[in-house]
Amino acid sequence: MALNTAPSSLQPTLTTITVLASGFVVAFFIKLYKARSRMIELQKQGLAMPPHSCLFGHLLVVKAAVSGLPSDAYGNYIPRHVRAAMPDLGPIFYLDLWPFGPQILVVSSPDGLYQMTQEHSLSKYHAMRKYLRPMSGEFDLVTMEGEMWKRWRNTFNPGFSPTNLLGFVPAILEETMTFCAILQEHVGMGDAVRLKTLTDNLTMDVIGRVILDIRLNCQHTINVMASSLRRLIPWLTFGAEPNPLDRFNPLRPFAHWYYARQMNKYLSPILDARFAALRTSNHLQAGQPVIDLAMLPCLSQSDSKGLDTSLKTFTMAQAKLFLFAGSDTTSATLCYVFYLLARHPSVLARVRAEHDTIFGTDISYAADRLTQQPHLLHQLQLTAAVIKETLRFFPPSSTTRGGEQGFAIVDHDTGLQYPTNGFMVWSSHDSVHHDPALWQRAGEFLPDRWLVPLGDPLHPVKGAWRPFEHGPRNCIGQELTMLEVKVVLVMTLRTFDVVADYGERTEQVDGEKAYQTGIGSPSLGLPCRITNLVR
Repeated sequence: MALNTAPSSLQPTLTTITVLASGFVVAFFIKLYKARSRMIELQKQGLAMPPHSCLFGHLLVVKAAVSGLPSDAYGNYIPRHVRAAMPDLGPIFYLDLWPFGPQILVVSSPDGLYQMTQEHSLSKYHAMRKYLRPMSGEFDLVTMEGEMWKRWRNTFNPGFSPTNLLGFVPAILEETMTFCAILQEHVGMGDAVRLKTLTDNLTMDVIGRVILDIRLNCQHTINVMASSLRRLIPWLTFGAEPNPLDRFNPLRPFAHWYYARQMNKYLSPILDARFAALRTSNHLQAGQPVIDLAMLPCLSQSDSKGLDTSLKTFTMAQAKLFLFAGSDTTSATLCYVFYLLARHPSVLARVRAEHDTIFGTDISYAADRLTQQPHLLHQLQLTAAVIKETLRFFPPSSTTRGGEQGFAIVDHDTGLQYPTNGFMVWSSHDSVHHDPALWQRAGEFLPDRWLVPLGDPLHPVKGAWRPFEHGPRNCIGQELTMLEVKVVLVMTLRTFDVVADYGERTEQVDGEKAYQTGIGSPSLGLPCRITNLVR
């Protein structure tokens, strides 16, 4: 009996599918051959990389190196743990993760990082544009390039100047007092509180004041702008997810459109109102909202009807970027400062003593003194050292740049030149921050390394500390981060003990249960128990 065959009407469709599938397979193996051949050629030149497989590249090597990490561990741990598994690898090396990721040139030496960010500032890697596009439409300071970037960076610089930011100390204090009241509500509660949730709301409220001079009130209620931003973030993608269902999620475009639309609807009338107020303003002073100072040069370019549409698009894009970047990273840093100080009580005692010396032992007067004399924050040398050491331990991000034809990173110790063209050039902050060749007692939390004189073995190596990166594309908000964290610590450390409580959880990285996850946040949002300090 003859087997059934497909109806003749389906034959053309089946033929088309077969041809397309065959073409896809052929194209895949051609790309695979080119990717692997390129790495083999570099390996023949003596350039550093782990053992390379013609079939798997470095995928199996990376898998083995990070096999001991929790499944939700931060991706930025990868370079350091690859180096730990292969001590002879050196600070500059290639990784071939195609097709599940890009081909990468990892750079974690101060000299190599200087070459790619300062001596010759490479452009941002294209995947970052893909990640931020739903939020900013490619008009943000992170991914803009050339003259457009220079213009807008210069436009926003005055808003983030130390002088202007000091004028925001009263506003930061106001939001911090709300934070303190919320901490007090959690004193003695039976269950641990996720500190990251509280600091997320605090830093979002602060950045709303600094950027737009508005009260988002995230610490008390659900704000449309903040909630839309937070709901958008999980939908953002670099386009390199291993799971195809994640990479090509059909709902992603709708989520991008919807949440961006919600944010734009919220911000549009606020920008119009701020621009209208600028037209009638007679003077500017310290503590001027960042958006106001950015729109000042636009006054002469807009007619009496209001803010020009294109200028409004640009300022709105930056506002969303600052709300995103200025809240999450500062929030994580605050969490880690509390976490590390609780683990190092002798350092915590010294920080509290410093606050007593500068602001007096009567804590109730601290807010008034800060309001009247915000420059006192500059005297907090040990507090600043604690923040810097925290950022060394837990850098909130890293930098990825796109390689260029004809540009190579030179390893001056070996004389080898590492071509960058076609590679994602990864400035691995986590790796350089924990390199024992650069840091004395690298695995220890030692704020005093920031207080010792030049020439002391503990003194940091120039260019080895890079949480805000260096060069023309360094973080524009670094002064705000340091200022905000100092204010919060002054107002909390002498009132509360904040201690992490992970219960019986065993997952850890480098002995830390509060290891970094996601985009740099402490695991599980840093569950904590809060008690009042008895002095």
